[in-house]
Amino acid sequence: MAKKTPPSASATNSANTLAQVHDQTMKRGEGGELHQIAGRDIPVMTTAQGGAIADDQNTLRVGSRGPLLVDDFHFREKIFHFDHERIPERVVHARGYGAHGYFETYESLAAYTKADIFQRAGEKTAAFVRFSTVAGSKGSFDLARDVRGFAVKFYTKEGNWDIVGNNIPVFFIQDAIKFPDIIHAVKPEPDRAFPQAQSAHDNFWDFISLTPESMHMIMWVMSDRAIPRSFRFMEGFGVHTFRMVNARDESTFVKFHWKPKLGLQSVAWNEAVKINGADPDFHRRDLWEAIKSGNFPEWELCLQLFDQDFADKFDFDVLDPTKIIPEEILPVQPVGRLVLDRMPDNFFAETEQVAFMTQNVPPGIDFSNDPLLQGRNFSYLDTQIKRLGSTNFTHLPINAPKCPFHHFQQDGHMAMRNPEGRVNYQPNSWGEGPRESPTQGFRHFPSEEQGQKARLRAESFADHYSQARQFYISQTLPEQRHIASALTFELSKVKTPVIRERMVAHLLNIDETLAKTVGAKLGFKTMPKPADAAVPTRQDLDPSAALSIVERGPRRFEGRKLGILATDGVDAVLLKALTAALAAEKATFEIIAPKVAGVTASDGQWVTADQMIDGGPSVLYDAVVLLPSADAIDDLVQEATARDFVADAFSHCKFIGYGDAAMPLLEKTGIDQNLDEGVVNIKGAEDAQTFIGKLGKLRIWAREPSVKLSKASPPAG
Repeated sequence: MAKKTPPSASATNSANTLAQVHDQTMKRGEGGELHQIAGRDIPVMTTAQGGAIADDQNTLRVGSRGPLLVDDFHFREKIFHFDHERIPERVVHARGYGAHGYFETYESLAAYTKADIFQRAGEKTAAFVRFSTVAGSKGSFDLARDVRGFAVKFYTKEGNWDIVGNNIPVFFIQDAIKFPDIIHAVKPEPDRAFPQAQSAHDNFWDFISLTPESMHMIMWVMSDRAIPRSFRFMEGFGVHTFRMVNARDESTFVKFHWKPKLGLQSVAWNEAVKINGADPDFHRRDLWEAIKSGNFPEWELCLQLFDQDFADKFDFDVLDPTKIIPEEILPVQPVGRLVLDRMPDNFFAETEQVAFMTQNVPPGIDFSNDPLLQGRNFSYLDTQIKRLGSTNFTHLPINAPKCPFHHFQQDGHMAMRNPEGRVNYQPNSWGEGPRESPTQGFRHFPSEEQGQKARLRAESFADHYSQARQFYISQTLPEQRHIASALTFELSKVKTPVIRERMVAHLLNIDETLAKTVGAKLGFKTMPKPADAAVPTRQDLDPSAALSIVERGPRRFEGRKLGILATDGVDAVLLKALTAALAAEKATFEIIAPKVAGVTASDGQWVTADQMIDGGPSVLYDAVVLLPSADAIDDLVQEATARDFVADAFSHCKFIGYGDAAMPLLEKTGIDQNLDEGVVNIKGAEDAQTFIGKLGKLRIWAREPSVKLSKASPPAG
């Protein structure tokens, strides 16, 4: 490289002076010094104004567990820039789908909160819910392995209340100052702009392997929670600890949980890969069809309520967003139900323009000092202004309160209403306009805070492995295999060996068998040493059944869909019996046929098909039935898509019902040698009803170890 001329050189080089100074400054640290890290010169991190940064890991707060301070200019600049990185789609949660509905309160919660929404049994409050993926763009596919957003906007009589949550109750980071970093890491790598909507790449796992606090979240994201079968079959969580405050100004801590009435359900990874190819809008279509058919999905809002004494005695810090309170220790209390019963009239106007903000709370709901929550409260307003183009985004109908509202905010881009009359300020002598109300207005809980003004991380946040281990040991054996397979698959896409080694070193602190399984499948000759742990992993935490999808499965087929593969000559009696049993179970079905027009049944009646075999693979269904006729089976056996239909259903451990004529198809796929309780011969109407009654189990996981999945799926752990 040619030697650069110093900025003080002759006037002939004056045009290059500023560029040279900038280039040299970028290569230097404070005072021209360079960090020496691992034998390399590393520049000192600065703000965009050039000021050196002492701590990029923690926000400025009062004491180690106190609230964030507004004068943290570094966090303000960092989050401000991050919030404005993308236009027009959301930086995160870009791919989303929403629906209208209502929330119905079960009983008064006046003992805990003065929030009007919880004062009267049977009270109904309008709501809008948006489900989303986190990492992908608007055009990405639905079944990425990812966290799912679960954001609820209540249009209460006291203004809008937003619970901006996820389908996982913890998060990757403990402090909001790290939010730009985790999202930058998981997004497409900036030099190559891929991979899209995937975490299986070096940048993500480099960040995670250097961030021990992420280990609990990683166990959730590598589990089947990250590939839900439907929005309707997943839980939602408020993630953070909030407060409820009653009319006597008494505070109770609260965590919010959404429990689906139809139970939990996810898909297999191999299944997710194939669904994304067959129908990348799978989740959207499922919600649309359910609501349009009148099968309105429901969730119960459940609360974990606790006081300061419980918080002080709990093994972990309730302000740490990477921790949960197991339901076996603190049971959840159902307090109301959420029903989604109407799709938007226009996707853009409502689902795309809806603005959720954690700071939107009514009187009676307040915040804790959770450092991630505090940062979100600070950040979200910037996000909405940038994305929706104006401070007047509340003028949009989807964001406007449905209760009376009065203020002196005026003008600005896209102002659709302004104060009327002479007065637009307060106080005024004219007796006009709204006034504050000390009794009705929002008042923060007067908690006492003290401590050193500094960038700190509480020592009580330091245990990064114990709850990660608890989550893992709470899974059934199939679910544990899936976690090992997911980790193996993701890390196999990482090109840098040291990153893979660092991750396995963390896994050794969670579960030695898990770490060795992943290490062996990655081809490790020797295992690394366990990662340094600030706090040793606890071995005494009990498994929690509430953390397992299989343990919390539906036990019924309601809300699910059966795929019926039929040909000309399909047994009309069996078909009628199946559809009647499905209706009684409140489940649906689709007919898959060689041609999309349909088939003629054995009684001469025409049966319209919903899918042709090429476009209706078995991955789209929760169980399948094979009802070809004897005359059509030879042609069907020759169809590769028909063989795949059966083989995939078997590989994905689904129930398969079949008529006698389908046996050649089972033989062709090799299933006739591996029949189990999930492959059921249906000979008559009584068998059909019995078969439908078994489907609540959803999967025959005992089949999985003996199944050889296709190369699209990682091997079972």
